[in-house]
Amino acid sequence: MPSSRPSLLMQHSSEARHQRHPTQISEQPTSEQKISITTESKAAVTTNHSSSSEDNPVVVRLLAELQEVGDSISISYNYLSQPIQDVSPEDIVKICDAIDAQLQAVERKDEQLIMDTIGLKIKALELGRYHSLVKLMKKDYDSYVATSAFLSPSRIDRGDLPNLQDVPFNDIMPSMALKNDVTDELVEDCTLEELQFNDSILDKVLLYIFRNLVEKNTGGVSSSKKGIDGLLDQGRTFMLQSNQTAEAQHKMVSDTLGGLMTPVLPPFYRIFMSGIVPKLGTDFDGKQVGPWFYAPWLTTIVTPTFFGFLVGPSKPNRRKDGQRGGLVVEKCKFLQESGCKGLCLHQCKIPAQQFFKNELGLELSVSPNFATQECQWSFGETPLPPNEDPSFPSGCLKGCESRAAMVYSPADSAMSCSS
Repeated sequence: MPSSRPSLLMQHSSEARHQRHPTQISEQPTSEQKISITTESKAAVTTNHSSSSEDNPVVVRLLAELQEVGDSISISYNYLSQPIQDVSPEDIVKICDAIDAQLQAVERKDEQLIMDTIGLKIKALELGRYHSLVKLMKKDYDSYVATSAFLSPSRIDRGDLPNLQDVPFNDIMPSMALKNDVTDELVEDCTLEELQFNDSILDKVLLYIFRNLVEKNTGGVSSSKKGIDGLLDQGRTFMLQSNQTAEAQHKMVSDTLGGLMTPVLPPFYRIFMSGIVPKLGTDFDGKQVGPWFYAPWLTTIVTPTFFGFLVGPSKPNRRKDGQRGGLVVEKCKFLQESGCKGLCLHQCKIPAQQFFKNELGLELSVSPNFATQECQWSFGETPLPPNEDPSFPSGCLKGCESRAAMVYSPADSAMSCSS
């Protein structure tokens, strides 16, 4: 049957081809199967990579450092964003506890991170504590003072407080005015160790210029003593002159400050800091539209550099209302070396306040603490008259050298240490 042979041959040939190329006839994977295979492959690669990363000490260390940075940022943000009304003294104590716990945790670590070495998380907690104290001061000043007195210096360094004005220094209470009518009661001297001042070249130059200006503005009063002692000798001699008045001392210091700032700086300050319109021939000449919001704060940044020769080291802090614009003098050079409340009042506090207000257009309140010789300068804050200021005592300091001299001085009796 000739027709059946070709058919058999074709069938045999087809089977042979199938045997030689079995893959050509295997079933192809569906699209779902392809996705499944790809996913499993990627998972396997990821698992292997993760396992490899975990075994790599460099990667492990880097991840730990990044985790520490992230935790620190989160801590800072949480405290900075906390509403003022939610802050309480208990929150401050808890932050102190957290700082102590973090210090102990770092000490127990076998291998410290770089972030541990620089104390990043501790710095974040301290930042949060500082701003919580500021918020508490804005919310309830008396509560702030009580909390600060309780925690400082045992758990919070005194220098880390945002304001020191009414906070006791260990057992030393701030100098305060007496509540009775006694005006001749002597004020206790500062019992803290005297600070040794290291004047920079700039301090020495400014002091030299200032002393020359004082000699000019006092009609020739000079002193053979060097440095700040010579300046104080000039000031005391001028204060004890015949028929001397407080007003004359204030004017002398104001004129001296004006000369020190040169004719250029006051107009610049009045325009760009106090917002006083310069003389341009308009109806607005001399009118004040400021001070600008940044003036109190920016003044505290500049002041330490150029007034350190008179008052010693200082740094920006907060005013009693919690706002920026405060400056704290750590231990006033002028007060420590003079030991005289009259010189402090009439040749520093009052004339400085008047100069900033009248010549520069910015209110200033100067609040010395005679018990610690710290001094708070609050720019943008209206000062109280000394005889109305509850933080300003009326009597002389017990160890004042000028007090004995004033008994025999012909100076005007209206000039005193309290007004």
